[in-house]
Amino acid sequence: MGVPDADGQGPPEGLPGLPPEWGRVVVPDDASALAEEARQVRRELRRARAAARRRPGSLRLGLPALILLVSVLITLAGLAAVTWPRTTRSGAPTVLPHAGAAPQPVGPLPALDLVGADDTPVPLRSLLPAMIILTDACACAEQVTTAAGAAPPGVTVVTVTAGRRAGAASVPGVRPLGDPAGGLRSYLHLSAQPGIAPALLVDRQGALVRLVPELGPLSDYGTDLARLAG
Repeated sequence: MGVPDADGQGPPEGLPGLPPEWGRVVVPDDASALAEEARQVRRELRRARAAARRRPGSLRLGLPALILLVSVLITLAGLAAVTWPRTTRSGAPTVLPHAGAAPQPVGPLPALDLVGADDTPVPLRSLLPAMIILTDACACAEQVTTAAGAAPPGVTVVTVTAGRRAGAASVPGVRPLGDPAGGLRSYLHLSAQPGIAPALLVDRQGALVRLVPELGPLSDYGTDLARLAG
């Protein structure tokens, strides 16, 4: 029950010093009378806590984990797209060049001076049109003889070896020359491979008509060799 305060202020009943808008507050003598109000307050607190868990703020801890998971999945998808084997649009498998395949020529025949059998300089362009066979890694006499026999009139068949001395004229109709500086192979980016003699078909204007990576049967280059006389 309410009593006046020490100064004699306050309502005769209820609690002193409370805001007037709260109305009349009475404290019962038996606390068990407040049991129902306590249960109602606890229910409202439980509802408030449940509502707080459903708010966006409750996802504060789960959101960084979700972002990290999405980032990992995107990274894995990008790696799979880069490393996944691909085929051409036609459906045919991609054919990779052989590791020892000769590169294509990069321009016209350079103006090189090679060395003849008598150690005199021979301008390579003065022999055009010509079939030039690099025989420093393989004499390939049989293939050189076949090429010399198939060369049309006016087309010079030349064999080139490394060093200052030209090779022996072992095949009739073939002009042996030496390449002291290795300028021809260096220009064509061709390395010497044992058992292989590449050949160049050069027209009278000095243009490389064709580079034959390995001198083989006449059927591989015969048509282009015949055109050099034109």
